[in-house]
Amino acid sequence: MAMLANILVALVAALHVGFLVLEMFLWTTPFGLRTFNLTPEFAAASAPLAANQGLYNGFLAGGLVWGLFAREAAFSIKVFFLACVIVAGVFGAATAKATILFVQALPAALALAAVVAARRGAER
Repeated sequence: MAMLANILVALVAALHVGFLVLEMFLWTTPFGLRTFNLTPEFAAASAPLAANQGLYNGFLAGGLVWGLFAREAAFSIKVFFLACVIVAGVFGAATAKATILFVQALPAALALAAVVAARRGAER
């Protein structure tokens, strides 16, 4: 179960690296415009905000990777950063686009469930 949990945590981290790239570097490109359904004008005007958002996604990814390699407090680190991702996903779904719940929050919730189950299994 621990291996599955770590794979899911790594997947969530990879998703957030992808979000970082999209928001920081591809926001105003044709791919970014299609992905987020933006006009070129809106993308240009909102690019600094998107880059800031991308940076935060990078911090989430970094925290999850830290949790994967940490020897001490790995469980707590993973739980904290997965909870942050879930909260961000729920907030994004409520304020921006409902699909964020499935793209961001759901994978993190599954990873969190696996991390907790792995911990409980190891304690037995």
